[in-house]
Amino acid sequence: MLDFLDFSFLNALDILLVAILLYYIYKLLKGTVAINIFIGITLVVLIWKITQALHMEMLSGLLGTLISVGAIAILIVFQPEVRKFLLMLGSTNFTHRRNFLKQLKFLQSEIINPMDVESIISACEYLADKKMGAIIVLERNQSLDFVKSTGDAMSAEVNKPILESIFYKNSPLHDGAVIIKENLIIATRIVLPLSQKQLPAHFGLRHRAAVGITEKTDALCLVVSEETSKITYFNDGEFVLFKSNKELVEIIRYDLN
Repeated sequence: MLDFLDFSFLNALDILLVAILLYYIYKLLKGTVAINIFIGITLVVLIWKITQALHMEMLSGLLGTLISVGAIAILIVFQPEVRKFLLMLGSTNFTHRRNFLKQLKFLQSEIINPMDVESIISACEYLADKKMGAIIVLERNQSLDFVKSTGDAMSAEVNKPILESIFYKNSPLHDGAVIIKENLIIATRIVLPLSQKQLPAHFGLRHRAAVGITEKTDALCLVVSEETSKITYFNDGEFVLFKSNKELVEIIRYDLN
């Protein structure tokens, strides 16, 4: 009856790999509505495996049928997250092992050039005060190569003056988004995919683009509205509320990690 307690190295490896997979699925879904569904499904599967191990045939059979029938429904529910995960894999350069592992966050500690979030927010404050619009995308683990080609490549260290000059109304670079990776501005005049979801009436095209890129990737996005002079922060396709710009800096730092 308790033969399932026989433990070997392969059993330990199996458990370790499943734990790692569940962890990264959790990281992918964290902050979204789907995380609650994921936790519920995980509990159902855990109970199913326990009933199988205890040879509770009727309950395990019922749960197994429920899980197999619900597989299609699960794919429908998690469609945005599945799309995001596949996009991450598809945009990964497997010929560079270090880049691939970095996308999975295994080598996060090796990033030695952290993003200067304070300068970015300070530039946003200046732009908001001058009623100049801006959209800034902060690349994390998933590559944004599929949108970089729509704009102009750049390699400039992040600082307040250069961000202000890019989004100055008469600047040839102000139209479109800026992409920042680690602490480098790597592209300007980027055209972002637009979200089709229902947004608040006061949100404009920049906000819709910010929702679009954060829906499809794990990127973060800041929008400065030239109409309202407000700074809006987006993560996982949703805007994030904050009480002050100082708090916003801390939120972005946390999300970058």
